[in-house]
Amino acid sequence: MRKIRWSAFGLALLVVLLVLTVFAIYNGRDRHPDYSLNLDIKASKETITYKAGFAALNITPEVPETWTDKNNDAAFNPEDGDTFEDKNGNGRFDTYWLAGFSKKRAANGVHDDLWARTMVLDDGHTRLAVIALDLIGFPYNNVLNVRKKLANQFGITYSIICSTHNHEGPDMLGLWGDSVVKRGVNPVYEKWVEDRIVESIGVAVQNLKEAHLRVAQDVSGADSLNMDTRKPIVKDNGVYILQATDAKTDSTLGSFVVWGNHPETMWSENTMITSDFPHYVREGIEKGIYNDDLLAKKGLGGIVVYASGCVGGLMTTRPAVRIKDPFKNVYYEKPTFEKINAQGTTLALLALNALDKAEPVSGGINLSAKTIELPLGNMLFRLGIALGVIEGGYSSWGHLRTEVAALTIGEISFITIPGELYPEIANGGIETPKEGDFKLTKAVETPPLRTLMPGKYKFVLGLANDELGYIIPKSEWDKEAPYLYDSPKAHYGEVNSSGPETAPILHKTLKEMLEKMPK
Repeated sequence: MRKIRWSAFGLALLVVLLVLTVFAIYNGRDRHPDYSLNLDIKASKETITYKAGFAALNITPEVPETWTDKNNDAAFNPEDGDTFEDKNGNGRFDTYWLAGFSKKRAANGVHDDLWARTMVLDDGHTRLAVIALDLIGFPYNNVLNVRKKLANQFGITYSIICSTHNHEGPDMLGLWGDSVVKRGVNPVYEKWVEDRIVESIGVAVQNLKEAHLRVAQDVSGADSLNMDTRKPIVKDNGVYILQATDAKTDSTLGSFVVWGNHPETMWSENTMITSDFPHYVREGIEKGIYNDDLLAKKGLGGIVVYASGCVGGLMTTRPAVRIKDPFKNVYYEKPTFEKINAQGTTLALLALNALDKAEPVSGGINLSAKTIELPLGNMLFRLGIALGVIEGGYSSWGHLRTEVAALTIGEISFITIPGELYPEIANGGIETPKEGDFKLTKAVETPPLRTLMPGKYKFVLGLANDELGYIIPKSEWDKEAPYLYDSPKAHYGEVNSSGPETAPILHKTLKEMLEKMPK
């Protein structure tokens, strides 16, 4: 009898394991198995006439139900006495889980809107669409969904979908729901965002007008607005701006702005949906900078598209970082909307002042883009995929498909990074500490990417066409004791990285692409 019982138990266990295995394999399936990309487009030698078009479409979700945070911990826990207003009477708390800090942080309203903002540039031969989303990230699977929906619409040669890495908007990666085994993404919202991106591209194409382009930068003025939380201390302080003006009227059609910092200044206890400091960057550049009611700097008009640069390392504005009001002798420490206003307004002022010395842009678009495979070395991410918490399929055993691109327009060069790049990979300063897990004595990701980028103005677009997490120099990778720089504990970063091979592979691929770019 005992043997029969054990046989039945063993059979049941085998069935359960089989079901779980099938479930995990299904969740890890490749959603776009036939997709590959290898673009190499050289600029036309004919006379170039630019066209530019911009669009801004709202992607703010409607917060369906509000809640009361009994113990003010920014986490919805009924066992703590937290309650919600069941407006639709279904007995469930219908909410959007906010991304970026901890689980169970439920949205409790909207402070300012989230956007899908698009810039389309056309040189008569190549049509480029650059979209910036006020979201934590937009995975490659979603990028390819958008491209599939685009199909041959609007004549787009290549699209770049960036995320600002906003920590005060809905979860788009799955990691911040109400449970470690539940995906935090609202699937209806996810598909709606994809559709809004397509619509935004269409509107920008409809708005195409013959344009002149101007470019400017301030490479150091934003130094006080953030910090690097991990050695070596290397930041991406440059504020870069590209302005497009109507060739006939000289009015501004739009502008594209890049700076490297986590939009998380409102920090972890905020439960109001907001785009964080980028909101005030865009407001200031579009509408002007005001000192109380007095106009201090005229705005450009048009539509501002804000994207993030190198945010790994990580680049952040913690509560400990004091932000000065741009006009008053007032400093903000606690995470408040006044603080992000001061931060965003200061950035807008830097960008506008830089444009006073802007240079015209001439020359066609050179473009190189390709898909690559990366090994997924993060076991927690693998588990998340197996459980369906992270919706990302493998392109081959244990590998993810992603994408990088490099392009130039006259004296401007761009590279796209599918995640959060440590700035030392772009700007230099990689170190080889003796405690690193791989015991390397020479940096792998050299020379710095910006030294390979042609032209005077070098835009690094982070979280572009994917979100692979932190992209860490291999010589600085450190999960095992002893920890870097004699630290008593492990540094933050590796836990949210796809693995130690990500940076070397991305650097090698971009290096090869940039070396082939016309100088």
